Amino acid sequence: MAAETAATGRAASGPFAVHPAITAEGIDRLVAAFYAKARADDLLGPVFASKVEDWPAHEAKIRAFWSAVMLRSGGYDGRPLPAHLPLPIDERHFARWLALFGETAREVLAPEAAAIFEARARLIGASFLAAIIPVVPR
Repeated sequence: MAAETAATGRAASGPFAVHPAITAEGIDRLVAAFYAKARADDLLGPVFASKVEDWPAHEAKIRAFWSAVMLRSGGYDGRPLPAHLPLPIDERHFARWLALFGETAREVLAPEAAAIFEARARLIGASFLAAIIPVVPR
């Protein structure tokens, strides 16, 4: 393989390529900075405080999630959606999560990496929102 990523050893070309702007170090910075903000946030903070007892373990799990998603590391074996189903969250929480995540990504990552993370977060957020919030006919 001519072009491989240092993080995964997988090909860095083709439709499933790992973007060179995405790194494990960037994921570490993003997760740490995001959760520092989320824990202090008036809307998100109470939800996290009611659920997360071990912050280092939670952040490690989320780093593994983003590494699997963005670097194709294969290091995540959780099921994120079921963990969110019982939480008292609605559209406001998703909007705030996306806004805070995007803001944090732009602060701690290169612009190209931040844009990639924001796009992926929007897709994940939309998927979770569709699964969590029932569709009510109007």
